[in-house]
Amino acid sequence: MSLPIQLANAELTPAERRVLQELERGHSNKTIAATLIVSPRTVESHMSSLLAKTGCQSRTQLLLWALAER
Repeated sequence: MSLPIQLANAELTPAERRVLQELERGHSNKTIAATLIVSPRTVESHMSSLLAKTGCQSRTQLLLWALAER
């Protein structure tokens, strides 16, 4: 699963990219944390960073934006 061009150019960290890919698969923060073997708080931190870097207001908006950019 590749990232949209705008997101690829947003200087995302590898961890943020993995969180975004799991979000695109429809996973909750808890499931993402278990999949990536990190704490749910770490996922929340990455999600906050993704929202700030993309200008999205919610995880739903982030998901819709990422899918639309494909």
